[in-house]
Amino acid sequence: MPRLENQVALITGAASGIGEGTVRKFVAEGARVLIADIQDERGSALAEELGPGTAYLRTDVAEEDAVAAAVNHAVERWGRLDVIFNNAGFGGVSGPIEDLDMAAYDNTMAVLMRGVFLGAKHAAKQMKAQGGGVIINTASIAGLQAGFGPVVYSAAKAAVAHMSRCLAVELAPFNIRVNAICPGIIITNIFTNALGVPANVREAMLPKLDTALASWAPMGRAGIPEDIANTAAWLASPEASYVTGQAITVDGGLTAGRQISELGERLASAFGIDPAALGNR
Repeated sequence: MPRLENQVALITGAASGIGEGTVRKFVAEGARVLIADIQDERGSALAEELGPGTAYLRTDVAEEDAVAAAVNHAVERWGRLDVIFNNAGFGGVSGPIEDLDMAAYDNTMAVLMRGVFLGAKHAAKQMKAQGGGVIINTASIAGLQAGFGPVVYSAAKAAVAHMSRCLAVELAPFNIRVNAICPGIIITNIFTNALGVPANVREAMLPKLDTALASWAPMGRAGIPEDIANTAAWLASPEASYVTGQAITVDGGLTAGRQISELGERLASAFGIDPAALGNR
């Protein structure tokens, strides 16, 4: 039997990237899914493609009324809400801190932090009433270690990871599990946008980025949306019934460390000696 048979899920930022990959995974696992996004054309097309077990609703996660409406829409359509995946996000404002525009800062935090908070707030109310549920939040390795993202993005993602732990403790008595997923370098349009790749060439750039970044993570490849979707499906399933309060890193080992041989190669290059002479000591 599919792992998410007859479950009802709400996924934000669901029309592309990690969100779209997760929608497809959840549907394949038997769930009914509300696709919440502001990309109307893509969201509607995805719902039409996947059939009557899905629906699209335009949802600006920074607006409380819109998030509440999305939760209500899922419940009115399918009778309950078993899972919410607070995934909507973007790279946000970046640059030297002294140059950051405060309106852009507020907008970044509204999407990346307020949006997750609102999703959890309104889902928790419904899940308490029905006797349980699962809340999954997208954080990032940028929220765990410095150097993987702009300062505002990284701070917001750190807050998401810790809020997930706090909510897990608060909501455990109500049979509600809360976890965060911390993706590494996942090849999506959001990632290419953060690199400054023009919109008209982003789709064509994705395969090239995979090749270019393959050696960055110890596992020898860049991440893809399905890697996060698989983790979300497991967290949503009964298989993870004893897992809560975790910030689960899915990064191919990127934050675990580097091979000592890489240090040897850099030292050999710096001193002009044969890398083989250093061995792996």
